[in-house]
Amino acid sequence: MMILQYLNLAVRFLLELCALAAVGYWGFRTGNGMIKWVLGIGTPIFLAMIWGVFGSPKAMIVVPTPLHIFIEIIVFGIPAIALYAAGKSQLAWIYGIL
Repeated sequence: MMILQYLNLAVRFLLELCALAAVGYWGFRTGNGMIKWVLGIGTPIFLAMIWGVFGSPKAMIVVPTPLHIFIEIIVFGIPAIALYAAGKSQLAWIYGIL
């Protein structure tokens, strides 16, 4: 049973990293000039801050379970939408399913 828990944690961690990469990719593909850099670097940082403060297993602020589930849906759903908006619909579906 412990192996499945560690496997689940590893998959969740990889999805977190993919989420940051996906919103960064979207930011660099969406903006022009300086906005490209602000979106490409700022969006993953903002997403990581929200996840670290409210959603991660060792979050600084513990929120009630329904709010925690909502934050997880947002943090893991936005990258799928961002990939789709950046023209990578296949990757968006793969990420969304995982």
